Amino acid sequence: MPSNQNPLGALPARFRRERLLIVGCGDVGQRVARNLNTGPGAGRLQVLALTSTPGRVEALRRLGVRPLVGNLDDATTLRRLAGLATRVLHLAPPPGEGAAGGRWWLDPRTVALARALRQRSLPQSLVYASTSGVYGDCQGARVPETRPLAPATPRAQRRVNAERAVRHLGRAGVRASLLRIPGIYAPDREGGTPEARLRRGTPVLVAEDDVFTNHIHADDLARALLAAIWKARPQRAYNISDSTHMKMGDYFDLAADMYGLPRPPRVPRNTAQDQLPLMLLSFMSESRRLENHRMQQELGVRLRYPSVAEGLRT
Repeated sequence: MPSNQNPLGALPARFRRERLLIVGCGDVGQRVARNLNTGPGAGRLQVLALTSTPGRVEALRRLGVRPLVGNLDDATTLRRLAGLATRVLHLAPPPGEGAAGGRWWLDPRTVALARALRQRSLPQSLVYASTSGVYGDCQGARVPETRPLAPATPRAQRRVNAERAVRHLGRAGVRASLLRIPGIYAPDREGGTPEARLRRGTPVLVAEDDVFTNHIHADDLARALLAAIWKARPQRAYNISDSTHMKMGDYFDLAADMYGLPRPPRVPRNTAQDQLPLMLLSFMSESRRLENHRMQQELGVRLRYPSVAEGLRT
């Protein structure tokens, strides 16, 4: 019988191939799959992906991924995940407000996934893609992973709830880790550059009211996720960010100059609420500069795009 703690157990050699399950295989998950199936050692790791969209099945197969149709909002569709994978990448976001029976601070999706994985032999490692929003507003301070969490928005509070569920699974024997991710960008990602917003002429804050913002190129994020699967320490959090420390308005000015577009207008904070949507205003109310030493030193990630200027040029 296989070991209860190791999905590979004492199985015959032909069944001992490592299996990675990607939960939430959108743009970033597909970049992970492409890295695995085209880089050194391609084929040594079987890649599976949970998708709630049947129309995505063929696209996943073309990437060399075995698709599994299931929905984190329906626990009965997750039973087949038990004991299936040796490694798990959890990239699925929590549901929006109102999806947890009025308990807006909960992430029932991560709880459902953890329960499914507990039903049989546990995976060796699990990496959860969280958000840097769990730190809240840090007033421009440099932010290491040891900073206390202070989520200020409902979506960030749901991420904190998900992190707790992942840590709880880690105490059951999974090498669980948390990756706290800022704004993801890439020229080949849908909505992955500021160009559309610049063309709309959406304002940014005046310099004295502006906030520090953080970014990571989608390709660098995919590489960091893979590194974490093998190298992340148990119960460890990692900031996955490039080395740019730039205010939001300066970022949009940089992009406008690169695209040959007008720089966005600047408005003071006290009038921004009359001109900007609530979601955008919430991002403009938090300022922090993520430290990425753990990512580089412990995970060994060397950024291909250490600055947004280099990333946007691609």
